[in-house]
Formats: sequence, structure tokens, C-alpha cells
Amino acid sequence: MTIYETTRRPLGPATLAVKVPPVTALFWVIKVLTTGMGETASDFLARAMAPPVAVGLAFCALVVALTVQVRARRFRTAVYWFAVVMVSVFGTMAADVLHVGLGIPYAISTVAFAIALAVVLIVWYVSERTLSIHTVTRGRPELFYWATVLVTFALGTAAGDLTAAGLGWGYLLSGFVFAAAIAVPALAYRTGRLGAVAAFWTAYVITRPLGASFADWMGVPVARGGLGWGTGPVTAAWALVIVALVAFLSVRRAAPASPPAAAVPASPPAAAASAN
Repeated sequence: MTIYETTRRPLGPATLAVKVPPVTALFWVIKVLTTGMGETASDFLARAMAPPVAVGLAFCALVVALTVQVRARRFRTAVYWFAVVMVSVFGTMAADVLHVGLGIPYAISTVAFAIALAVVLIVWYVSERTLSIHTVTRGRPELFYWATVLVTFALGTAAGDLTAAGLGWGYLLSGFVFAAAIAVPALAYRTGRLGAVAAFWTAYVITRPLGASFADWMGVPVARGGLGWGTGPVTAAWALVIVALVAFLSVRRAAPASPPAAAVPASPPAAAASAN
């Protein structure tokens, strides 16, 4: 079942040119998992090593991941999702640097990233006349896509931290709030009140604080309202699930399609009738 961007892409050369996966239910599951993993991985790395070193390493890994993704001539499942994971990790760090490193309140960084997202989307639309991910092919459309994805992760991180820490809701309550919020664009789309493209990007932003809130709740100490499992173990567990699902998608995508059924020859009476 597809959600939001529902147009099924036709098979053939045009499909290979599109550099993003079909938007199915499994797409959203993996997306939420990458957001949670990115959140806890960022926190774990920032504590395991000096924060500037962690940010530098994450940035280098992001550059490598995006370079491989952009240079690929067609969509590759593992390459795409690795790029998303690295965007998640670095996007989290970018939002955290503004608050922890520069002391900028979450409310201000949330608004700033929201404005940045609006600017990127406007420039993208003016350039390409569409924001549909089904038009994301090599070149300029793909660059706009990944710029948008990076800003959505930073925005979602800031928004999640704003509700959990700034507003004092805690991680678990924030997770439930965003779980309810993501149903809004789904219902609006299903009832015809919101277009597919707008619904997709609205949900895409919400998945960031949704996944991060639940991952934080699992990883942070009990004193901070979490389960105290640790950011390292939570990161590893979520990463294993992501790898398993991506491997499943890769195998399914690589499986040869079933051969078309052989045409049944028409019976002599039918053939005669058609000839007439």
C-alpha cells in the first residue's frame, strides 16, 4: 500500500532514472527508524569522543554517502538509505550545535530551520516547477531533494527537542504527540483536503521528531524520563532492523519479475469471427 505520493511509477527506462524509492508503508517504517537511529547515534558519538571530532567525522561520512548516491546512475536501495542515515546523524548534530554549542533556544532554531526549509522548497519549485519526488532524477532535481531532506532532519530535531525539553513534555509524550500529528496529513490527503506532494513533505518532517522521541525515550537515563537502555545499544538495535529491512528491499528489487503469461490461442470459431 502506498501512502501520499501514490502514483505508481511505470516500469522501464524512466523508472531507473528516478533516484528515490517508491513511497510505500515500508518506506515510512525505515524512514522513522533512520530518524531514531540518527538521534541516538549522534548523542552516542558526542559522548564517546570530542564533539568537534564527532561532527567532523559525521560530515565526512555524509559527504561520502551523498557523493556515492549522486554519482549513481540509477536508484540503489542500500546506497540511498545509507545516505538517509548519514543525513539523519549529521542533521541531528547540526541542530544540537546551535543549541548546545551556540546556546540558541530550541524555539528559535525550530523557526530558523522552518524558514530554511521554506526557502529550499521555493527555490526548488521555481527551478523545476514541481516538488514531486517522482521527478527526482540525476542532476539538479536530486540536489534539491537532498538539500530538502537535510533541512527536514535538522528541523525535526529542533522541533522534537523543543517539545521534549523546551516545553517539558518529555520524550514519551512527545512521541505520542507526533504519532498523532503524522495522522493529520494522512487524513487530509485521504479526504482530498491536501495534495499528495504537500502531504508527503509534511509527513516527512514529522517522522523526524517521531522516531527521535521514541529512540531518546529508550536510550536516555531513567532520571531524564527514559528507559535507560543507553544510546549505544539503542543505536545498534535500530541499525540492525534498518539493515534487515533494506536487505529485504534489495533482494526483492533484484528478484526477476515473473514472466508474462503466454497468450492463449483463440479457438477456431473465435478466430474466424475476428477475421470477419
